[in-house]
This record gives sequence, C-alpha cells and structure tokens, in this order.
Amino acid sequence: MLKASDFFILLAVLVSLVLSAGLWFSGYKEQGIFTALWVPTVLTLGIYFKVTALLARRN
Repeated sequence: MLKASDFFILLAVLVSLVLSAGLWFSGYKEQGIFTALWVPTVLTLGIYFKVTALLARRN
C-alpha cells in the first residue's frame, strides 16, 4: 500500500525528470544532465527510508 510519503517521493522524481527534460530540450544540456542525476538519487533515498521503516516496524 502506498503512503503519502511514497507519493511525495514519486512526485519529486517526476518533477525532476520533467525539469531535466525541459532543460535538455531548451538547450541547457549540462543543467539537464545535472538535474537528471536527481532521479536515481531521490529514488534511492525513498527506497532506503521505506526499507528502514519496514525493518523498524518488524522489530
């Protein structure tokens, strides 16, 4: 089941993906690449916090 925090993480990923594509196609290629690096970083942090919460609930 998805929680509000999961939707926040997915929204942050979507916003950074759209922003990076917008920057890339507007001619700001370096800024687009930099912003695109946020996508896996935010996803990884989301997964980390999700696993940490599940392990804390389990113990």
